[in-house]
Amino acid sequence: MNCKYFGICASCTLFDKTYEEQLNYKIQREKERFSNFTTMEFDIIKSSESNFRNRAEFRIWWEKDADGNEILSYAMNDFKKNILKIDSCEMVSPHIKELMPKLITKLESDLELSYKLFAVEFLGSSTNDMLVTLIYHKKLEESWLTKAKEIEQKLNIKIIGRSRKQKIVLTNDYINETLNIANQDFFFAYEENGFTQPNTKVNIQMIQWVLNNTQASSKDLCELYCGGGNFTIPLSTKFRKVLATEISKTSIKSALRNCKLNDISTISFIRMSAEEFVQGLNKVRAFNRLKDINLDDYEFDTIFMDPPRSGLDDTTRALAKDFPNIIYISCNPETLHRDLEELTKTHEIVRFALFDQFAFTNHIESGVILKKIR
Repeated sequence: MNCKYFGICASCTLFDKTYEEQLNYKIQREKERFSNFTTMEFDIIKSSESNFRNRAEFRIWWEKDADGNEILSYAMNDFKKNILKIDSCEMVSPHIKELMPKLITKLESDLELSYKLFAVEFLGSSTNDMLVTLIYHKKLEESWLTKAKEIEQKLNIKIIGRSRKQKIVLTNDYINETLNIANQDFFFAYEENGFTQPNTKVNIQMIQWVLNNTQASSKDLCELYCGGGNFTIPLSTKFRKVLATEISKTSIKSALRNCKLNDISTISFIRMSAEEFVQGLNKVRAFNRLKDINLDDYEFDTIFMDPPRSGLDDTTRALAKDFPNIIYISCNPETLHRDLEELTKTHEIVRFALFDQFAFTNHIESGVILKKIR
């Protein structure tokens, strides 16, 4: 990858390696980590070497030139945690990369738009829909709104202004995305401030990997930590019905919208934590959020879990062990390893994948499919 900040910007920690070298380093590290569970060959999903991120955030740095004019720059941290001014980033999508200098020039030219601007967030899609959030340390007035609308129109983007206790949406607070998976288009609306997979090409391959390794079933799927339905909606084509839970109100709102976009009626989304859902399923507690759901109508044969970095809690691990099939997507190999210590007491690993979502960093995501030992 050709980036002038490579080895300086702390975002890319494996800067001293080629793409294949950094990938092999992570593969060997994870094979060693999970060697007590399996020696099978891992399925490897590669990233593009550059321009793969459709989501990015940059700090804004101010300084004065020799004439006393205020100059704005995007900024990251260097390896000593000092401010590193940048004017480009090779990790971001071509659309974000092209937009970055145009946007900073527009912001810099007007004090109303630039004053006390702290950070900029970009959220893009493969359909070139672009949402930009401008984050300030000041109250946003009507004059800001007028000028931000002008930039929105000139750059053909959507803008949100944020400040303390303020969120001003100029057009709307989401972008539209289309994912083509196994020659079928799935439609999504990604909300600002909601979780989305940043590497679109790897995300598509992750979903495809799950679908390829999931047999069509006449029974039902239980999903925990469903987010906005990224996996839920494509996976619903494999099952009779799906019951999916998520604690985030923003994500549930997105999931319901995405269900409508895809004209799917076989998914029920519930805003509950995984722990609460286990209590409801086991009839330990009654929840008002389950009043319209008859849990006895479901005949689950598969559980799908995509937990946060902390992994599964004790009750969720215990629940998963009751299912014939477990699909586990992990963003943290350390907690995945801990959880597999328990899950492999009742289940065997049949497929294991590594997804290189974040090239040139130490981070790698995992996918494990387990079947109950007979």
